[in-house]
Amino acid sequence: MTDKPSAALIKDLKQRGLLDDTLVIWGGEFGRTPMVETNKEAGRSMGRDHHPQAFSMWLAGGGIQPGQTIGKTDDFGFNSIEDRLPVHDLHATILHLLGFDHTKLTYHFQGRDFRLTDVEGEVVKKLLA
Repeated sequence: MTDKPSAALIKDLKQRGLLDDTLVIWGGEFGRTPMVETNKEAGRSMGRDHHPQAFSMWLAGGGIQPGQTIGKTDDFGFNSIEDRLPVHDLHATILHLLGFDHTKLTYHFQGRDFRLTDVEGEVVKKLLA
């Protein structure tokens, strides 16, 4: 349901010369289990549950290297088994593409310095154009 509209968005941005300056991020909060989950007590029938161990996102434009695939799941799509990309690294990379150094975005709270990527997060150079 989203393949054609998302492809049209990218094509339109590219035709108008806006893709180089526009970062498009497409994804969700979680992956979905590859099998059917049924739970009568919870009122679920023939649905798929949230799955935080592996999920897909894609990025385009705005300094992203086209054609990159990072990560691989097991045969069930259940667990990350290769080139796992932690969410803090994704956030650090997005912030970098937006022109921010994620290590300098700190705030002091309850006696501790925090930042948007916490104490983790490395820019994923392989994603950069």
